[in-house]
Amino acid sequence: MIASLKGKVAVVTGAGRGLGRQTAIHLAAHGAEVVAVSRNAEQLEETVQAIKQTGGAALAIPADVSRLEAVEVLKEKVEQRHGLVSILVNAAGVFGPIQLVKDSDPQRWIETTAVNLFGPYLTCRAFVGGMIQERWGRIINFTSAASLHPPGPLNSAYGTSKVALNQFTRHLAAELEGTGVTANVLHPGDVKTEMWASIRTEAEGMGPEADGYRKWVQWVEQTGGDDPQRASDLVFRLLSDEAASVNGRFLWIEGGLQSPIPSWSDSSGVQPWH
Repeated sequence: MIASLKGKVAVVTGAGRGLGRQTAIHLAAHGAEVVAVSRNAEQLEETVQAIKQTGGAALAIPADVSRLEAVEVLKEKVEQRHGLVSILVNAAGVFGPIQLVKDSDPQRWIETTAVNLFGPYLTCRAFVGGMIQERWGRIINFTSAASLHPPGPLNSAYGTSKVALNQFTRHLAAELEGTGVTANVLHPGDVKTEMWASIRTEAEGMGPEADGYRKWVQWVEQTGGDDPQRASDLVFRLLSDEAASVNGRFLWIEGGLQSPIPSWSDSSGVQPWH
């Protein structure tokens, strides 16, 4: 078990609000030097101030991680200031358009994929080499149970982006086997975040095709939603020595409102050409 993260550098994307902010604060409270990343500089500064008020160390770097040039600049700034990164948490995400494919806004659809998939790809690409060099690292990408639910109307952008994120993380985990570095995805629970509020607003004015969303919004409202602390607790557990063998998995918070859904097995068979 890791009692302290002192000396570890942690990059947290989406750290300006919600689950990303909660995770950044939690890691800093356990001694990590946190680099908080988000597109919104004002929100980032609030996160950094919250960390510093409790004696933690944090640096804010505004960046759009869906852009290669921005991630290259981010990498340069982080390594100049802190050295190699040990922990990468990709919590940045957008829900995207709640629209039928035939009516969907192409720009919003593509942006959803860019933020939810290309962002984690670019940040993993940027920082995983240093982790391999140090023979220790943890990559944790926030996914969603929506990637395991049966496909339904209106959710093609978000659902597709998270399915792709799952598979990308599995490929990365396969490459990392035996290096001391792991990569996993986690479903942080059904939390009353700003994303939940925006889904509520968008679904309110839609027709019967959005009934599923309205029921989900109401369910989260009535139950109070999952405690966001549980997601950051799970992140912290993945940093322990006991979790060194956990790699390429879809992980669930403890005691979440939603029961875990089967994702993929440890063995998917052997291809006949092997």
